[in-house]
Amino acid sequence: MGSHAMFSQMVMLRRSVLVLLMLLVSAPSAFAQFEIVGSWAARNTEDISRDSYPVDYIGLPLNDEGRTRALAYNESQLAMIERQCEGWPQFYFVQGPFGLRIWSEDDPIKGNAISYTIGGWEDRAPMTIWMDGRPQPSKYAEHSRAGFTTGRWEGNTLVATTTNMKASYIRKNGPPMSDHATVTTRYFRHGDLLTVQLVIEDPYYLAEPYTITKTFERSPTEITTVGPPCISTFEGTALDAPTPHWNPDKNPFVDELTKKWGIPREVVLGYPETLYPDYRQKLKNAR
Repeated sequence: MGSHAMFSQMVMLRRSVLVLLMLLVSAPSAFAQFEIVGSWAARNTEDISRDSYPVDYIGLPLNDEGRTRALAYNESQLAMIERQCEGWPQFYFVQGPFGLRIWSEDDPIKGNAISYTIGGWEDRAPMTIWMDGRPQPSKYAEHSRAGFTTGRWEGNTLVATTTNMKASYIRKNGPPMSDHATVTTRYFRHGDLLTVQLVIEDPYYLAEPYTITKTFERSPTEITTVGPPCISTFEGTALDAPTPHWNPDKNPFVDELTKKWGIPREVVLGYPETLYPDYRQKLKNAR
């Protein structure tokens, strides 16, 4: 082999080594851009919550049972001492106006995350996302406000599945969520933005999955996850009083939005077909 050929091979080998070194050096940076640990401030740019009116289920795919339960809800029940500190479900972090803080517990030997925890507030319990491969518990296991969550990475997306939640509400004005519901949450990071997509599936109260999204931005200051304690107090409701509620077919607020905005009642009451573009044409034809 001539000296020229040997020189060419050495040049190619050096180039290969240089490329490998560049990949190794850049790998931590590529991984770091999808790190979700830290404080994230809420942008509140999405239509994340619709609970300003007692009966506003627009955008919800309620089935008949879910609609009946929602119409029976009376917000006065929150004045009852045993309900004042009841707390909201774990997915409230994509509905409320607050930011969030995420931290991890890491394996001291391997260095990988055993779990991620999304901090709570006084009215929402913290949620731990287990990343160590442990199975979901039995449906007969204890249910909690935060539920039980396992996670996995799909490429650069963290996918978390939550079960074993207590029965609660999808919105503050009464649309229900049963304790058989499953919540699937995906976390996407794009630079300093963290987008959370959440899908609720409930075989008892929803006719189809319900999706919520919310965007957060990395916060330069740490966001606290500890709020003031919730302290129950007497608000005028007797201890032996029945739970305030409405007869579903006599809810006095059922037509409040129809009269205010001139929209059909079926839109307000969360019929699934009203979520799709075809329904807009149906409205035009009805005029």
